[in-house]
Amino acid sequence: GIILVAINPYKQLPIYGDAIIHAYSGQNMGDMDPHIFAVAEEAYKQMARNNKNQSIIVSGESGAGKTVSARYTMRYFATVSKSSSNAHVEDKVLASNPITEAVGNAKTTRNDNSSRFGKYTEISFDQCYQIIGANMRTYLLEKSRVVFQSENERNYHIFYQLCASAVQPEFKHLKLGRSQGNNLLFI
Repeated sequence: GIILVAINPYKQLPIYGDAIIHAYSGQNMGDMDPHIFAVAEEAYKQMARNNKNQSIIVSGESGAGKTVSARYTMRYFATVSKSSSNAHVEDKVLASNPITEAVGNAKTTRNDNSSRFGKYTEISFDQCYQIIGANMRTYLLEKSRVVFQSENERNYHIFYQLCASAVQPEFKHLKLGRSQGNNLLFI
């Protein structure tokens, strides 16, 4: 299949707006510069032409821009399909990010907010190829991290967030606390 190598510039570039989406819409792969929108257009056309499911795999190191690339892809689909759910479908799907990151991200020696899980996002289209919904699943959670962390690494953020919230009145009924001398959570 098609492979696109993208580099996260760590700043906003003017190459992801609606005008660029419309420029790539309806184009054949290779007619324009390599772009995440070219990959999304090819998947969209193949879905419509062959009436078959398509997959786009977004992979990379921590901080490479995987979530942002997925967001651009979803925005592309919402725009070109003229979906009635065009009200930022990517925002609706990605609204769960803070929760999934709290449960699935941890401090490692290389990254203070390292994802220890993968995401599978499935976007559903109707017969007119308009977006009608999306599902996000997480997988490959590092379960061993719950009971053991390497030196200078931490457990999942959610445990530290719960510890920090233990003094809040709405959390009193959970009977959260800390063991002496460290940040371990006990119930």
